[in-house]
Amino acid sequence: MGKLKKAAGLLAAATIGVAVVGRVARQRNKLSFAGCSVVITGGSRGLGLVMARLLAAEGAHLTIIARDAADLEWATTELGLGGAQVLPLVCDVRDQQAVQRAIEEVISHYGSIDVLINNAGIIQVGPVEHMKLEDYKDAMDTHLWAPLYTTLAAAPHMKRQGSGRIVNISSVGGKVALPHMVPYSASKFALVGLSDGLRAELAKDNILVTTVCPFVMRTGSHLNAFFKGQHQKEFTFFSLMGSVPPNSISVLSAARQIVEACRYGDPQLLISMQARGAAALSTLFPNLTAKFMSLGARLMPAPTTEEGDAQKTGWDSRTQWSPSPLTSLADKATVENNELRGHELN
Repeated sequence: MGKLKKAAGLLAAATIGVAVVGRVARQRNKLSFAGCSVVITGGSRGLGLVMARLLAAEGAHLTIIARDAADLEWATTELGLGGAQVLPLVCDVRDQQAVQRAIEEVISHYGSIDVLINNAGIIQVGPVEHMKLEDYKDAMDTHLWAPLYTTLAAAPHMKRQGSGRIVNISSVGGKVALPHMVPYSASKFALVGLSDGLRAELAKDNILVTTVCPFVMRTGSHLNAFFKGQHQKEFTFFSLMGSVPPNSISVLSAARQIVEACRYGDPQLLISMQARGAAALSTLFPNLTAKFMSLGARLMPAPTTEEGDAQKTGWDSRTQWSPSPLTSLADKATVENNELRGHELN
């Protein structure tokens, strides 16, 4: 009995010691964003714009990258009203040469690149029967190749500086494959692997890489997602799931957690109890997770005719249920975070 107590005491002491050492090390990595050159892909709307607002408030020198010039102009004007320094760059991050030119412009403008946040994304929803090879290619180009292009372009500058931070926004769909989102999940799994591998390789250069896997966020992007199959049913299901708490979390809450993870160079951030629970369940009980996901897929809209192969946005798939009071929180985020894209909610 005495030996057991002694062993338990030693274990407790060791646990406390590890926690203290970890806390000290985390504090040592703390970064002040004031004056930092921060690049955010997909920074003109949604989660990217919300992160830009938070970082601007801390005095970061921002570069926001997006494909749409009108979105960039809107976001730059809003951020500028608050006194932020903003460099807007029109760039398709799926184009490696365009990315290289954009990063060089950042260096020319600010003299450095301290933080890179790979946030640009695409959401495709629908049965696997309606997904074509091009859908998988689009997802991989956006979620795997684009972050790789930006990293390959930015990392040499960070190495010369002697430090840097890279944040890759994946998803809980990069930990647990989601039915009716196979291209999305496949590409987000790839991003998790890329991000985790880069973290190990770049640590020697004092470049800290953070992998972020949020659960469903109310970014306002549901209306700009793409849908296949029974378009209206898919959109209604997706928008309701992404609107109602506690299934979804506010984009501001998610953005704050991401900024803090970047500040301390945390290796991984799973946002929300649901994300942590889903990841743990998949790891510890893969068979149970597989059965649960199979059941979920059976409850979702069935494949339809060849008409379901057409890709439509949420704007083109609206029903009496969405927009509606049930989706009010997500619809509010659409207005607040520059996701209207010339449309009007009604």
